[in-house]
Amino acid sequence: DCVNPCGLTRAVPAQYGEVVPRSWTHCERFTPCPHRCWSCWIGGDGAEVAWFRWGCAKDGWMARAIRPRSSLAEIFVGQPAQTAVVAVVGCGTVGARASRQLLTVPGVAEVMLFDDDPLVAAQLAQSLGSRVRTGAGTVLDHLGSLQAVLLATPPDQHQLARRCVEAGVAVVTTSDSVPDVQALLDLDHLAVTAGVALVVSAGFAPGLTDVLATHAAQLFDVVREIHTAKLGTAGPACARQHHGALSSESIDWRDGQWLKRPGGSGRELVWFPDPIGGADCYRASLPDALLLHRLFPEADRLSGRVSATRRDRLTSRLPMLRKPHAEAGPGAVRVEVRGSLGGEENSVVLACMDRPSVAAGAVAALAIGAIVSGTARNERATSGAFGLGQFVDSTPFLKELAARGIRCARFEGTTER
Repeated sequence: DCVNPCGLTRAVPAQYGEVVPRSWTHCERFTPCPHRCWSCWIGGDGAEVAWFRWGCAKDGWMARAIRPRSSLAEIFVGQPAQTAVVAVVGCGTVGARASRQLLTVPGVAEVMLFDDDPLVAAQLAQSLGSRVRTGAGTVLDHLGSLQAVLLATPPDQHQLARRCVEAGVAVVTTSDSVPDVQALLDLDHLAVTAGVALVVSAGFAPGLTDVLATHAAQLFDVVREIHTAKLGTAGPACARQHHGALSSESIDWRDGQWLKRPGGSGRELVWFPDPIGGADCYRASLPDALLLHRLFPEADRLSGRVSATRRDRLTSRLPMLRKPHAEAGPGAVRVEVRGSLGGEENSVVLACMDRPSVAAGAVAALAIGAIVSGTARNERATSGAFGLGQFVDSTPFLKELAARGIRCARFEGTTER
């Protein structure tokens, strides 16, 4: 019933690798034939580092890049000497991956690990090598020797972040709790006084979604609406936060005012890159609109949604019925930006698919790198509390993220039968 409607063959630009023609695959599980094309899209300069072939889950593979990724040794040639000592508080799925990524961030000489369970921190330090060690006591006992702190603990993170900022140490947080994010943003004056940066919610979503929104906004004269959606969870703490968010009030920005609506309402079918495909997403207690409003105060509508099943919605007001997985499977984020360019209304959709813990760890590590070495840092963001989209320049940040294997895609359109 459905012939590949695109029939497109594209090649990798010669400067980025071997020119190998590829055609987009067709997913037969959609009826009627809403074939959707995604392409790798990195730089505002139009540079396309690699083409992705998104296939069905039944194809048995995901997001295969045509060329092999660059070695980390090649990526950071000529970068600043490694001199900074960085602390990671929380050695769960995100903290562990962020710690591994920090070893390849320019400027980071040593990583100190802290966790409520010292044995977990010790095992992680042993697996990562000599440049990683566990800290005695708490991170507060070592602030005098630290240049930055990454908080990868469950909410609430604002209390520890305040202590670190008061001591003059830059902080990157990963919280996605609305009250916690609001409390972190309220530390802006304290961070300005201390002369340090406080990066709020540098994860998969929020975090990468803010950067994608900033990147897409460069294509418009006026940005009117931004809508984000996410699918998947990183680890147990993230799964519990996701569970609670569905039963709490959502907060959206609409026509100049904040609107609170019940979590689990507003079902919307959202299309993520294959093999994930379509998923029902709902309102939830998400801080996306709070952070996006700081980036785009003139926008008319800002919202965030999260994927959920019927069981998730029905049980969201009850305790979790089973223990969360140590680490969930593939996840994705999607950002849709609507606005006008030259008087013509248009929209752009960007997305990223990866394991949420892997992507969140890489994003948080690069946020630390922006503090330590200035790589991909926005020159206007010197001290204060910032969302990740405010703190970094999107193009170099996304290129560094792509060099680590986490590439973003642009939705190119649909064809009707």
